[in-house]
Amino acid sequence: MENTVLYAILLTAISLVILYFFRTREPENLPPYPPPLPIIGHLHHLKQPLHRTLHSLSTKYGPIMTLRFGVRRFVVVSSLPLAEECFTKNDIVLANRPKLFLGKHLGYDYTAIIWSPYVERWRSLRKIATIEVLSSHRLNVLSHVRRDEIQRLMLRLALGGFGSHHRVELKTLFSELTFNIMMRMIAGKRYYGEGVNVDEAEAREARDVIKQLVGNGGISYAGDFLPILKLVDYNGVKKRVVELKEKIDAFIQGLIDEHRGKKGDPELADSMISHLLRLQESQPEDYSDVTIKGLVVVLLIAGTDTSSLTLEWIMTNLLNNPEKLKKAQNEIDSTIGHDSLLEELDVSKLPYLQCIILETLRLNPTAPLLLPHASSDDCTIGGYFVPRDTIVMVNAWAIHRDPELWEDPLSFKPERFEGRGNEKQHKLILPFGLGRRACPGAPLAQQVMGWTLGLLIQCFDWKKVSEEEIDMREGPGTTMPKVVPLELMCKVRPSMEKLVPKD
Repeated sequence: MENTVLYAILLTAISLVILYFFRTREPENLPPYPPPLPIIGHLHHLKQPLHRTLHSLSTKYGPIMTLRFGVRRFVVVSSLPLAEECFTKNDIVLANRPKLFLGKHLGYDYTAIIWSPYVERWRSLRKIATIEVLSSHRLNVLSHVRRDEIQRLMLRLALGGFGSHHRVELKTLFSELTFNIMMRMIAGKRYYGEGVNVDEAEAREARDVIKQLVGNGGISYAGDFLPILKLVDYNGVKKRVVELKEKIDAFIQGLIDEHRGKKGDPELADSMISHLLRLQESQPEDYSDVTIKGLVVVLLIAGTDTSSLTLEWIMTNLLNNPEKLKKAQNEIDSTIGHDSLLEELDVSKLPYLQCIILETLRLNPTAPLLLPHASSDDCTIGGYFVPRDTIVMVNAWAIHRDPELWEDPLSFKPERFEGRGNEKQHKLILPFGLGRRACPGAPLAQQVMGWTLGLLIQCFDWKKVSEEEIDMREGPGTTMPKVVPLELMCKVRPSMEKLVPKD
């Protein structure tokens, strides 16, 4: 016990010396920064929602500022020109990811694509993701999965909704939709709702694991910033993440082993795991089980919560602006008609629907701070010196509300993206990141959101549960959930009753 105390005191003293060295030997011409506190630096500023806190600081210290969280130096960028400079002139220097506790454990020792450093392995993973997992061809092969799951959602919403409105809670429905789409695309299995094609015990275990993975995807570990805290497991974070890692690994390895044992099974033939295992036979080093597991983890974290939250924000914005909802409904009625349900390819014929999605991604980006980058060498941003090993964060939420870029930036106006003259407006939003580490799953997310939203508007009439405006408060986390889950009143439209089965 005494040795442990002495060891902790020694480490504290060493940490103080290191921090003093950092504070007294800071390089010249760093971006501006608030006065730091001893030891913790600017950690006392970490108040949720973080994107709003950082935006508030940037209004005082400028569109690029330095923050020190313990021993880690951060640079926060809150303007579009500076963000573009990061990912054009400095794209290679900033192509690394910071090595954080979560990436080591959930990212298979920093080998999964979103946590991997910018090395040859990452380039190989990026190629696999864009060509073998998320290419147009692979997404088209699995379009029947998206159709089936989205139509199941429409039928579920229709229950009790013929002739009168009924109350529905959309957060859960959207979450189950995106989880089922991703798991069927990945492994050929659905785990939520009616028609689950696995036994109840497996479904319950899978749901629990997936919820934990998505819920902990943005967890913060204090030891990343104050190394002395690695001696203790504050709030049990280390234990929880390690246990989750073991659960996730066992779950995904079980899926891989099942697919390997059922080689040739037609129900699993089109799944991503089956496709990657076929490639593994000829290229075992490039398609190892660890590589496949890392890809699955990333697809679940990046491909479920973000799309479901965006759909929830879209419907919130539309019901708070019912004239926009009516305009979208008129567009679908005039373009698609009343005799057939909207198909995935029809979304491209609905420009106003796409404007609604873009405007929601602007106002309510589900990754408001994007993913962090790490500088592999010294560089300059906006004329300021950014040293090697600095973590660079882009506040997309702040950029999307910049009055220098947007007229009436706080209002929901899909019309700002309308017309050929507004193509430049599309380039002002960056919900999927910029540069070589931009999200490769953007096309899939846009397909799911566009098709789902189109059918929700075509098939149903919607209204708020009360006359009050729907709560727009944002919850904490890496993604940006609503504080209050969205509930609406839903009724099947008369013209669509013949297309929506009643049983």
